[in-house]
Amino acid sequence: MASELTHKKFYGLDHLRALAISYVFLFHYFIISNGQPQWLPGFAKFGWTGVDLFFVLSGFLISSQLFFQIKQERKISFKIFFLKRFFRIIPAFLATVGVYFCMPFFREKEALPPLWKFLTFTQNLGLNLKDFGTFSHAWSLCVEEHFYLFLPIILIFLQFSKLFKHAYWLLLLLFLFGLAIRFYSFNQLYLPEINGENPWMYWYKYVYYPTYNRLDGLLAGVAIAAIHRFLPATWGKISAYGNLALALSLAVLSGAYFLCEDQQTFNASVFGFPLIAFGYGLMVIGAISPTSFIYKWNSKVTTFIATLSYAIYLTHKGVIHMTHKLLENVHLNSNLMLVICIVSCTMAAILLNFAVEKPFMKLRDKLLA
Repeated sequence: MASELTHKKFYGLDHLRALAISYVFLFHYFIISNGQPQWLPGFAKFGWTGVDLFFVLSGFLISSQLFFQIKQERKISFKIFFLKRFFRIIPAFLATVGVYFCMPFFREKEALPPLWKFLTFTQNLGLNLKDFGTFSHAWSLCVEEHFYLFLPIILIFLQFSKLFKHAYWLLLLLFLFGLAIRFYSFNQLYLPEINGENPWMYWYKYVYYPTYNRLDGLLAGVAIAAIHRFLPATWGKISAYGNLALALSLAVLSGAYFLCEDQQTFNASVFGFPLIAFGYGLMVIGAISPTSFIYKWNSKVTTFIATLSYAIYLTHKGVIHMTHKLLENVHLNSNLMLVICIVSCTMAAILLNFAVEKPFMKLRDKLLA
């Protein structure tokens, strides 16, 4: 399995990881920094969708691994699956949580949610962004952990019940559920709060952060993996148009950009997320299609960024904040400050990668062996 999903085969996925983390970084820099470059807001304000690209990538990669076992008529091993996920995600996450709780200077905002919410991956449920917005970007890790928990359970049930060949109905139902629950969340939970103080906080709390409202990207990745694994003839026809898929993805995402220009509207809240997921799904299709120009494009730069993407994601907001604080009395050009923050975030990510990620990945490999 590993040989089929390595960077050596799918170079395009490294490019997408690099794109996703770069876009998220610029968006958060735009949000939390003072004296930002004048060109940044217009370019970076759609950067919040970089998380949605990560969701599509996770949906594709994780489900593709499990689908491979199902296709070989092997039982899914909970032990191996969670061992892999645990050592990939948890050590670096806990190290970052430790830094946030032990070093107040690192915090980009005033207060942290309770520790138990981080340890149970429930921080994204009922999150008060105004009062407990520090390390708020960990919400997406909660969504991913919920996905890692429920996907193998659902697939094992479908295997056991001999219903796997009808699983596409479940994908459709979950997609419709996402539309329905966002419709309810917007109208019944968010709208009653818009005349109060800080209505944006309630939009994030009820619409943006909850796992049940953010399934679209993951479902798009699962659907792509299912076609790739189980419908080779269909996949062959689709993958023949890799560059067209990339072009269409840009067209769809351009439409999503204008639809979601004001995120807190009804159309953006209900229909924006699936449109973004569809656009990034087309991008992933292009990245893994042998006919696309990024499929065999091997770039050491994007591979380097992709390797550090998780560590960058965990630490970048705290490092940006800390860098600005340390240099607040130094009058620097805004573009130079951005470059300095990019360098400092990269160095922090390298440190986390070498000190935590790599040792625990080696330990994981030993345990699996």
